[in-house]
Amino acid sequence: MEGVASQVRLMLLYLGWALLWSVVLVLVLWQTGFALNLILTDALLMNVLLAVGGFAVGTGLRFYQPSIRQGAFLLGWSLGLAGICTLLFDFIMGQMQPEATAYLAFVDKTLPMRIAFGWLMLLLMLLLTWLWFYTRQLQEAEKRKAATEKLAREAELYNLRQQLQPHFLFNSLNSISALVVSRPEQARTMVQQLSDFLRGTLRKDNSQLVPLAEELKQLQLYLDIEKVRFGHRLQVAVEATDESQSMKLPALLLQPVVENAIKFGLYDTVGETTIKVKATTADGYLTITTQNPYDPATSQPRKGTGFGLDSIQRRLYLLYARQDLLRTSQQDHQFTTTIKIPQHYEKMPDNR
Repeated sequence: MEGVASQVRLMLLYLGWALLWSVVLVLVLWQTGFALNLILTDALLMNVLLAVGGFAVGTGLRFYQPSIRQGAFLLGWSLGLAGICTLLFDFIMGQMQPEATAYLAFVDKTLPMRIAFGWLMLLLMLLLTWLWFYTRQLQEAEKRKAATEKLAREAELYNLRQQLQPHFLFNSLNSISALVVSRPEQARTMVQQLSDFLRGTLRKDNSQLVPLAEELKQLQLYLDIEKVRFGHRLQVAVEATDESQSMKLPALLLQPVVENAIKFGLYDTVGETTIKVKATTADGYLTITTQNPYDPATSQPRKGTGFGLDSIQRRLYLLYARQDLLRTSQQDHQFTTTIKIPQHYEKMPDNR
């Protein structure tokens, strides 16, 4: 259907061109003093023949784009076509107006000029046709490139998220296994919590934007599971302003960040640990900071983005094309992760 529509548009373009130059030719021939019907027939017939011939050759340019070196062939084809159209015009005029001997004589005298004019007209029309098809090919190539890059980006985003899930899933299953005999009720509760959490992750894709309030609900499911594992040792303080609750961020972004904080804060300690999550808004950004304590004597936080956060930073770059949206710092035995999410970003679709 697209090919047929393209051909129809091209034909209308050539016919419009023929009508335009028919008006110009009528104004030129009007000065000769011949009858109006002869002038109109001359102008319309000559330009329609050129339009049909140009369309026939121009259609081929959709499938064959000559190079600059091959341009000579186009010059030859257009010259030959102009000659054929002009001779055909001369023959048809003789059949249509046999009694107009004076005008036919005028046509015969102007044949060389008509051929030259027709050649120039065909060259111009074919050049415009070539540019049109060439531009369309570039646009289609850009669309294919953009689609390919989008698929590659989505595949990488999916792969990044899948790398984070098994670690948490294996830990949860190990905890459930340990609870089955000693605390079966708690094991059943943890299975239900894990089911709810995984169901939430399966409903979302990597480029989906969700309100912070919804993301915090999903985070709470994860924390409920982790609290079964760590008991009273894990304390989480979540603080979010009313304005930030409706702000949007990529789905399932906070869980790996908090998991990173839990690893730093609890794995090398035996006492109670508080993880702090705070969300604020300013200057068109949703800013989320996650803080966990660490002991330099037993914990070795990595420089830069820390454990697991490289993947989060990569995901933010793929979604927003920026490297400055995730920052970490270490001060006073506190490891802080700061994420800034732009709130008016046109390329980020909301697929909810």
